[in-house]
Amino acid sequence: MKPLMLHGHERAITQIKYNREGDLLFSSSKDNKPNVWYSLNGERLGTFNGHQGAVWCIDVDWMTTKFMSGAGDNTFRIWDCETGTEIGMMKTNSSVRTCNFSFSGNMAAFTTDKAMGHNCEIFIMDVRNVDESFSHADPILRIPINGPRVSAMLWGALDETLITGHENGEIIQWDIKTGKKLHTTKEHEHLINDMQMSKDSTMFITASKDHTAKLFDSDNLMLLKTYKTERPVNSAAVSPILEHVVLGGGQDAMDVTTTSARVGKFDSRFFHLVFEEEFGRVKG
Repeated sequence: MKPLMLHGHERAITQIKYNREGDLLFSSSKDNKPNVWYSLNGERLGTFNGHQGAVWCIDVDWMTTKFMSGAGDNTFRIWDCETGTEIGMMKTNSSVRTCNFSFSGNMAAFTTDKAMGHNCEIFIMDVRNVDESFSHADPILRIPINGPRVSAMLWGALDETLITGHENGEIIQWDIKTGKKLHTTKEHEHLINDMQMSKDSTMFITASKDHTAKLFDSDNLMLLKTYKTERPVNSAAVSPILEHVVLGGGQDAMDVTTTSARVGKFDSRFFHLVFEEEFGRVKG
């Protein structure tokens, strides 16, 4: 099978997501236009135009009707998937770093950065009927974070909890109804780059700058497995069909010029979910 090259972004990719059926692939990058592609042939279906800064995070809901994006231009936007038009926009105090639709698609959570004297905050919005009034709507829940900023976020089971990964390697589980912390754990030593759920949402995998990816129980945040590499892990995912996990990463772009490409180790590495052993890699 020949790999498809999708040329549509001018700057570094920040996030890619499939919709539930897997026929569409959404991508965002440090340029200001998120794209959507047909995953079968790599044809670009369209772009979402409106952001003025780097788009850090994207998500698409269960029915592929709404798409959302958060960016460095201090806005969080919700779009109509079918037409690509913006249906709601909310201004924030600092750039929006993570965003996720809840499982039901009725709520959306997003987090802002700690910058310009403003603290990092978690917002949960009602997105059932989004229109022009969305920019003035009050969030269902707003949690200020006094410690290190949120760098990755997931919804827990049944939309009752929210799991956040932080800059110092800490993972916190929040109760949506009260906004209180339920569990905290600190198994990573460094920034958590990415967190992704397994298909049945019983476990999630974290990717960290401390050269490891770890598998946790999404109910009580118990550490289950650790996958070790020798460079920062930028992203990690659990296979929906096999007992495999894949890790992707390398150095920061700013360090690339000081080393050769061979040392940079930009490859996707496959590990066995249970035995924590690497069994393959795809060079990048």
